[in-house]
Amino acid sequence: MAVSNLDMHALFVLGDLRAKLVKQFQSRFVYITEQTPEGIYIAEIDTESALVVDDKQRLELKVGDHFRAAVLPSREGGKFELKFRDIKLTVYGLGDYAFVSSAEGQGIVFKEGHSVMLVFAANEQLQEGLTKTLKAVTGKAAKWRKGELVTFKASE
Repeated sequence: MAVSNLDMHALFVLGDLRAKLVKQFQSRFVYITEQTPEGIYIAEIDTESALVVDDKQRLELKVGDHFRAAVLPSREGGKFELKFRDIKLTVYGLGDYAFVSSAEGQGIVFKEGHSVMLVFAANEQLQEGLTKTLKAVTGKAAKWRKGELVTFKASE
């Protein structure tokens, strides 16, 4: 039987990370990318048309029917689970995420294995060079060579 708990360190670190993610969704246009050795997937969320629910009691964030992020108990003391459509990512703490910024906005890059997910709050809707811009922002934390993730520079 699995024993799950949420220790105080995980609660503060992951709870703070959730709060910073909530700030991302205060922007009108949020872009989510998943980059893997197979390629990149990009989606735009217009927060005016997608309902953003910040459930502080349950340490959960829901955006429409497509995006969910929650701090959950685990054997390791706590985990941060991100779900976007068919993509599911689990972050266990320090070293698995990085804060990035550019002239176009701010983002958080999450890493799990050989995949990274970027949640990017744009200052305004990105009209041109979407893939190039988001890859450049992701590249501030994650370096790819020949389709493989070779380095990840975490913020904390």
